[in-house]
Amino acid sequence: MFYALKGYVDLIKSDYIVLDVHDVSYQLSVAHPEEYALDELVKVYTYYVVREDEQYLVGFKDLEEKEIFLRLISVKGIGPRTAINALSKTTPTQLKEAIRGSNVAYLKKLPGIGAKAAAQIILDLKGEVSLEDAHDIGMTPQALDAKEALKSLGFKVTQIDEAFRKLNLDQDTSTIIRDALQILG
Repeated sequence: MFYALKGYVDLIKSDYIVLDVHDVSYQLSVAHPEEYALDELVKVYTYYVVREDEQYLVGFKDLEEKEIFLRLISVKGIGPRTAINALSKTTPTQLKEAIRGSNVAYLKKLPGIGAKAAAQIILDLKGEVSLEDAHDIGMTPQALDAKEALKSLGFKVTQIDEAFRKLNLDQDTSTIIRDALQILG
């Protein structure tokens, strides 16, 4: 529903920030609120959580952090709160390395992750994390945004990567999407 918000950081707390977007303030649960500065203009990628008893937005500094969060919550037994708490004590790169290396001990040190959950994360994500990194190395932020948009339209990563090999990825996001759709269509 909400892909990203762009606005000024209005408030910073230990586990969330408040973002002022054209006089509407959004509270976003974030892994690393210390990475934000008051009155800083930022683009925060979002994930909208809807549960029977609560609704809230989770925010991410970049698409890599959002992608690893989405992969974590796809694991049985890992919910949005557990995933964001785990990310608060690590970085996406460190987490991917732990998954690739089957490092159960590292994963167990993360808040809310026990031995069973760590083993499940490795089992479910080991192959996916390796493939994802191979495709996205060196891509511009605009190209990563375009890739996410095309994935949300139902295109497979392999199709998108094939189209991207034929494109200039140093253009703005909408141009990359338009040109990729011409190839994919």
